[in-house]
Amino acid sequence: MEKTRAEIREKLFALSEEKYADFTAKLTPTIPRERVIGVRLPVMRKLAKELAKDEQSLAFLEDLPHFYLEENTLHGLMIGQIKDFAQVMEYTEKFLPYVDNWATCDTFAPKIFKKHQAEVLVYIQRWLQSDHPYTVRFAVVTLMSNYLDEYFEEKMLDWLVKLKWEDYYVKMAIAWYFSTALVKQYEITIKVLEEKRLEKWVHNKSIQKALESYRIDEEKKAYLRTLKIK
Repeated sequence: MEKTRAEIREKLFALSEEKYADFTAKLTPTIPRERVIGVRLPVMRKLAKELAKDEQSLAFLEDLPHFYLEENTLHGLMIGQIKDFAQVMEYTEKFLPYVDNWATCDTFAPKIFKKHQAEVLVYIQRWLQSDHPYTVRFAVVTLMSNYLDEYFEEKMLDWLVKLKWEDYYVKMAIAWYFSTALVKQYEITIKVLEEKRLEKWVHNKSIQKALESYRIDEEKKAYLRTLKIK
C-alpha cells in the first residue's frame, strides 16, 4: 500500500505546475499551500481512469487519510470510475469524513448515482444530518445535481430549509441549490423565498446567484430583486 501511495504521489508531482498550484491554493483557502501539488482537473480525470483499471491501484482507496489536496480529489475521481454500486457506496462512506475542501467535494460525483436514485436518496438524507460540513455540502450538491428534474420532490426543499449552519461552504452550497432550483422548479421554489423561510444570508445569496444565471428570464429576475431581505 505504501508503494501504491508513493507511486501515485510521484505521478501527481510529475504532472504538477507550480503556478497552477499557487492559483489552486488561493481558490481553496482552507488548505495550506504546502498541501497543494498543482495538477489540473482534466489531467487528474485522465489519471483516475487509468488507475481505476489497475486492481493494485485500488489499494489507494483504502489508504486514508491523504496529505495532498490532489490525492483527495484523485481519490474521489477514482471512486467515480467504479461500476459496482455497493462498492462505490462503501468507498464513499469511508471517504466523506476526510473530504476537507470544496474543490474535492464538488468534483466527487459518481456517475453511478444516477442509476440508483432511490437508494442514493436514503444516503443523502443521512448525510444531511452529519456534523461534518463537507459531508453536508456533498449531500446538497448531489441533491442539486441529480434530483431537480424528474426525481424532484417538494419535500427536498424542506430538508435544506431546515439546515442551520454557520459554515460558509455549507451555506454557499444551499444557496447554489436554491438558485438552481429556481431555474428548474421555479413555481415551487419561489414560495420558499416569498415566505422567507431561509436564513437571511442564504436567502439573499440564493437570489444573487439566480440573478447571475442566464437561464432565468428578466421578468423573473425583476421579481426576485423585490424579494431581497434588507
